[in-house]
Amino acid sequence: MLFVKSIPQGGEELATIKDVAKKAGLSVSTVSRYLNHHPYISEDKRKRIQAAMGELDYTPSSVATQLRSKKGTMIGILVSRIANPFFSHLVDSIEKNARHHGYNVLVMQTYDDKQAETNMLEMLKQQVISGLIMCSIEGDAKVIEAYQEYGPIVLCNEQIPDAKLPQVFTNQEAASYQATEYLINQGYKKIAYCTGGTLTRGGHGNSRTEGFERALNRHNLAMKIDWIFKQIHSIEDGRQVAEKMLSLPAELRPDAVFTSSDEVASGILETYLSKGKRVPEDLAILGFDNQPFTGILAVPLTTIAQPIEALGRESTNLLIAKMEGNSYQLDQTELVLELIIRKSA
Repeated sequence: MLFVKSIPQGGEELATIKDVAKKAGLSVSTVSRYLNHHPYISEDKRKRIQAAMGELDYTPSSVATQLRSKKGTMIGILVSRIANPFFSHLVDSIEKNARHHGYNVLVMQTYDDKQAETNMLEMLKQQVISGLIMCSIEGDAKVIEAYQEYGPIVLCNEQIPDAKLPQVFTNQEAASYQATEYLINQGYKKIAYCTGGTLTRGGHGNSRTEGFERALNRHNLAMKIDWIFKQIHSIEDGRQVAEKMLSLPAELRPDAVFTSSDEVASGILETYLSKGKRVPEDLAILGFDNQPFTGILAVPLTTIAQPIEALGRESTNLLIAKMEGNSYQLDQTELVLELIIRKSA
């Protein structure tokens, strides 16, 4: 497995080999032969290529050159944060299945940055990778669709209605609705919400938000601004959310919280318990993912189990089938979410 860190370049796109070829008035293959020290390049062409590289401040990537030598065997994986256990387990599933078929993987983290996503798509365009599995989406679906010209793209655990992209996903809207309904039926009426996204339509985590909102609307419950927390991902983020909720007057605090991940939920749980609060009496907490640690917390966590192994397997099988020109029928039997009820809610 190879990890690539995308480094912002002040908003400017890096020059590519195609840019060098255009500036020099030569073909991409000629520039490629020069970069690979081909002996049969005329002196005139060498000088034109060197001048173009100087003007564009182009530096050939040794990593990219090595990867191109393995053209056809490298699959890209795009995630928001590999530190999130959900994504680390998902990448593990994808890599195991890719290796089984004779492919290697390259992983990039976006940290919710659209430019990082574009950088990975450019790797597909430049044939550094031959196919791409996107496990998080930051940009516009139309932009992503256009890159299918250069190789197959599969969305994993992301759903964009009406997008012309192969998608492997679970029904997160329905699961979030069910989970919120469960809280409401347990008697909780002041429900806070943590999302990893920005609450923009079509953005990250939008399906979960829609399920949450639908349940509140059905029961005529308010979605108060002080109880909504955006771009929340980690245990530390959860701790900060808990501090903000506890800073509210007692009568204005939520009595339950539906979180975007088990990490966030565990950070909230830890802080509430450290402040002498009781869970679920003072705050019911509901997570998402059903990570292995959730059943052994001080108060075992109610959460939603995701079929991570199946998501990784089906996404990889679908992508490889498209790369090899074969058809593949998704196995939907395991792509099901399940509410796991424990003591936290």
